[in-house]
Amino acid sequence: MREDNQLLVITHLSQLITLFTGFGSLLLPLVLWLTQKEKVYQMDTHGKNIVNFQLSLIVYCLICIPLILLFGLGLLGFLILGIVSIIFPIVNAIKASRGETATYPFTINFIN
Repeated sequence: MREDNQLLVITHLSQLITLFTGFGSLLLPLVLWLTQKEKVYQMDTHGKNIVNFQLSLIVYCLICIPLILLFGLGLLGFLILGIVSIIFPIVNAIKASRGETATYPFTINFIN
């Protein structure tokens, strides 16, 4: 296995592709993780964290939809999720560039 912090950074930042295309925040990191997890040191750990974070965001968005009817709390939830989905990939890309393990808060562990 080789150590490639740049690829880990790219994997974290690939979640931001949604800002440009409207989709792909789960798909692109998933493809990078599945193709490189056995070749790059710590890619498996980072990839699982990213996929769990993206799946958790999808679940939280689904929860926000009915909450729109409850005093507009769903709209506030969407705003918070939007901010979180931009900030944490950037913060964790910086951590990955330093060789640290990235963690995403409020993440449901779908993949261990």
